[in-house]
Amino acid sequence: MKVLIIGSGGREHAIAYGLNKSPRVDEIHAIPGNPGIAQIGTCHPGSVEDLEGILKFVEDNNIDFTVIGPEVPLCMGLADLLEEHGHKVFGPTKHAATLEGSKAFSKDFMARHHIPTAAYKEVNTYDEAVAALTSFTYPVVVKADGLAAGKGVVICDDEKTAIETLKEMMIDGSLDGAGSKVVLEEFLTGFECSLLCFTDGKTIVPMVSAKDHKQIYDGNKGPNTGGMGTVSPNPFMPEGMDETIQKDILDPFMAGLAEDHMDYRGVVFIGLMIEDGKAKVLEFNVRFGDPETQSILLRLDSDLFDIMYAVSTSTLDKVNVSWKDEHVACLVLAAPGYPGSYPKGSVITGFEKVDNDIIIFHAGTAFNDKDEVVTNGGRVLNICALGCSLEETREKVYKAAEVIQFDGQYYRKDIGLN
Repeated sequence: MKVLIIGSGGREHAIAYGLNKSPRVDEIHAIPGNPGIAQIGTCHPGSVEDLEGILKFVEDNNIDFTVIGPEVPLCMGLADLLEEHGHKVFGPTKHAATLEGSKAFSKDFMARHHIPTAAYKEVNTYDEAVAALTSFTYPVVVKADGLAAGKGVVICDDEKTAIETLKEMMIDGSLDGAGSKVVLEEFLTGFECSLLCFTDGKTIVPMVSAKDHKQIYDGNKGPNTGGMGTVSPNPFMPEGMDETIQKDILDPFMAGLAEDHMDYRGVVFIGLMIEDGKAKVLEFNVRFGDPETQSILLRLDSDLFDIMYAVSTSTLDKVNVSWKDEHVACLVLAAPGYPGSYPKGSVITGFEKVDNDIIIFHAGTAFNDKDEVVTNGGRVLNICALGCSLEETREKVYKAAEVIQFDGQYYRKDIGLN
């Protein structure tokens, strides 16, 4: 099988790494890919938003199966386009992808299908938003309605911060239009966890748990990022939550897909807040989480291609999904200034010095004109390790982080600890 992966991040590198283990996969291609994926496949220039260009590539190169990594092409309808032309694809339709593409749409879906979530109010203008703040106690959560690359959620501790955030989103356009409409939301307490599931719209199979670390600084301080590291399993997950999550979240979610006639074949990534043995949904994402994927797929003991193909062909109930009883840590090395503006083009050194049992996924890298690997994004590298305990995996990734070098690199020191 010839497989095409859409995307260029650490998530896509982890997917390529997993698919490369399958005896059914003969060739891996990526648009646009990255230097890490280039080590195991062929990368081709192009934009993930050029849907017609991707379709042409699939047809010109006789691609058998396409895996769509990022949310933007899913929300633009890439899965629909490829399927309309008879091509097999892993990823939900445009209609289903609106669960991530619009926070308001997602909250309405939860409300209608009785999925536990925070109280909220959808607002369409700045004045309406400011007036609606009186309905909430602080902290309050301000969420941009549209896609904002993981940066559209702001926790505001007081009215002044909330008003400033609303102005930036709704008047100043700080998120390129994603915040022209906003959802105000009750602040939930408890602990946050990520649950990823494979689903073909009829069957849903939860993956092993993972804990993300969204904020830039140690101690969960500072602005949100796309994610600064993950561990799996989640060390904070209470015993006995699987049954509660199945009954309260997954069952009504699947019923909602059927009732709303959503063609959902791919991954659903559910952000959860858990407190006192109860779970509430923070958000739905319609693709693999990043960097959760990097930790989770390293624990997969089944053939990733078999699972993805079964999802695409609505036969997920026919495959066995099994997991390794091991721990994984994933540490993100970020460029200086991230999640704000950051430089690009710094040469990365030290790859050859890391231990053999370290897996490095490229998240924001490129080749320069000397064929050196250089920084090309905010989150640059994901350093991953498997082990028998959280302590072992942490020790491995932090040892490797001292060896890898680029100008101004930054990483959290407390991944897996809080």
